[in-house]
Amino acid sequence: MTESFPRLFARTRRFTLGVPRGFTISPDGGRVIFLRSRAGTDPVTCLWEFDVASGAERLVVDPLGLGAADEDLPPEERARRERAREAAGGVVAYATDSAAEKAVFALSGALHLVDLASGDVRRLETPGPVIDPRLNPQGTRVAYVTGGALRVRDLETDEDVAVAAEEGVTYGLAEFIASEEMDRMRGYWWSPSGDALLVERVDESPVTRWHIADPANPASDPVTVAYPAAGTPNARTELYVFGLDGSRTPVPYEDEYLVTAVWDDHGLAIVTMPRDQKAMRLFTTADPASAPTLVREDLDPAWVEVIAGVPDRLSDGTLVWVADSEGGRRLIVGDRPVTPPTLQVRSVLTVDGDTVLFQANADPTEVQVWTCADGVLARVSPEEPGVYSGTSAGGTTLIIGSTMESQTSVTRVFRDGQLRGHIDSHAARPGLDLRVTFVPTGKRNLATAVLLPSWYEPGRGKLPVLMDPYGGPGAQRVLASGRMFLESQWWAEQGFAVIVADGRGTPGRGPAFERELLHDFTLTLDDQVEALQGAAQQYDLDLSRVAIRGWSFGGYLAALAVLRRPDVFHAAVAGAPVTEWRLYDTCYTERYLGHPDEGHYDGSSLLADAEKLDRPLLLVHGLADDNVVAAHTLRLSSALLAAGRPHTVLPLSGVTHMTPQEVVAENLLLLQLDFLKRALG
Repeated sequence: MTESFPRLFARTRRFTLGVPRGFTISPDGGRVIFLRSRAGTDPVTCLWEFDVASGAERLVVDPLGLGAADEDLPPEERARRERAREAAGGVVAYATDSAAEKAVFALSGALHLVDLASGDVRRLETPGPVIDPRLNPQGTRVAYVTGGALRVRDLETDEDVAVAAEEGVTYGLAEFIASEEMDRMRGYWWSPSGDALLVERVDESPVTRWHIADPANPASDPVTVAYPAAGTPNARTELYVFGLDGSRTPVPYEDEYLVTAVWDDHGLAIVTMPRDQKAMRLFTTADPASAPTLVREDLDPAWVEVIAGVPDRLSDGTLVWVADSEGGRRLIVGDRPVTPPTLQVRSVLTVDGDTVLFQANADPTEVQVWTCADGVLARVSPEEPGVYSGTSAGGTTLIIGSTMESQTSVTRVFRDGQLRGHIDSHAARPGLDLRVTFVPTGKRNLATAVLLPSWYEPGRGKLPVLMDPYGGPGAQRVLASGRMFLESQWWAEQGFAVIVADGRGTPGRGPAFERELLHDFTLTLDDQVEALQGAAQQYDLDLSRVAIRGWSFGGYLAALAVLRRPDVFHAAVAGAPVTEWRLYDTCYTERYLGHPDEGHYDGSSLLADAEKLDRPLLLVHGLADDNVVAAHTLRLSSALLAAGRPHTVLPLSGVTHMTPQEVVAENLLLLQLDFLKRALG
């Protein structure tokens, strides 16, 4: 187990390869286009089509057949994949016309067009490497970004022109903050008529330049990145409507952040936020030549949460929105909440005519799929507890779900309410015997999972403990999905009782629970202690040997634990930790801690605590990380050295925040295990 799981974990990119994703349903509901690699250890993603009537799958595009065995990606595409946490290669993204008859994609920077019916692929010559190609709704033109310019190619005449280009700025690409912190991966939108585009202009000249070197290769030039650290300037963003006739019309807005935009048959809608994120503003206009009008403004004294999938509209133009109301996060249709405060809405998945498909939960360990049609709510995901998502069009609905019984996702295809088949997952299954129990802990009934070794029998002695959290805002670990616990179960098999707990700030419990950590990240440590103590009341745990490990915010939490609560935690592995919040980005950090001038940063930073360390601490950091830069670990290490505190640093040359490299991912698990075994004796 010690040898086999880490290898499989690495080769499968954490068991994500072979999982179907990126679904597009044709307007008539008869076909489903999707992405999937051939096997659970195959990193080359292919484009497939599923026929709903027959249940047959067909391979449409195999990148290896196009000579793309070795990818040569432009820097902008590498950055986009890092922001999207894309670990695979091949056709990792595509876009279709409105009829889903054609699709475009970039492969090694080259633009390709495929006829989905015949499978014929045509490579289109471009003046440079292609980023984010998208067809217009009619399938007659394709837009793409190259060299910071947005270009459009006419597929009938092959005329290729620069629609928006300017030295020193980019057009059509989402800026760092949008893609990293607001899940907006695109920077342009076609008009419904296909003869104009809404385009984001990004000027990064105000943003501070940071330099990320590769010490293992001193002859290489450092990579220069524009990084908007907390309290420093953001990129300047603007919106324009560019007509293919050469016209250019500004779409004015005053707020710092462009959250998202929609351009449909009812007109243009844009969502913006001021820098303090205490307001969310929706502007619309039926005529892009006219300035948008403010139609909705949501305010909150802490912050307003960005929700995926909104705004959207019913067939008659009625607004579909999500907002906090009466203690819950609720679906809004028009100006009326249609879900109860006890049902926490996660996202809007699709609006098909007058039916809204959305994610929501009553139990924070689950995510279910619901519909709302004419004000009537119906749960459409299975009754079995799990984590479900979906999409819908033309009478066909996909429900994608993972339960505690499944170690990969299951995609069910429904037509007119009847199950018509499944789209298979080719993901590898590690074959672990999951021993997971959900227990509420502490006075807040924190969602907590306890994992024991499959070979452990109660009464055979106390187990050392490994806390394995993320623990920060915006993400959950304690969910009714076996996929969430594969790595944690492997740790349990090594002889630990593993505890995974979601504390204050994590989603699924309502806005008030999320906002309790306003101005103080250290509350997350209090919750981990509470979860540990609560679990110890129900299980035979050795509280004299408690370790904690984590990555990113979890890495911060692990380092915080041994620095401030050495009475509870006896060893820690902190991977890519944020140690000084002034070095993290504007949008995320200022949302929770405010502007640095407001004085809430020192209490949550770690550098001043260096002299307190008297427990074993392993710091791990990728030197190519442009999200949580290695300076976080290096500054903490310097402070520990100055304080005379022994610690261990493991630098990962050429590794980013994702650690996708097989050798790194495999050996990183084994090295952590060795460290913790020695640290705990």
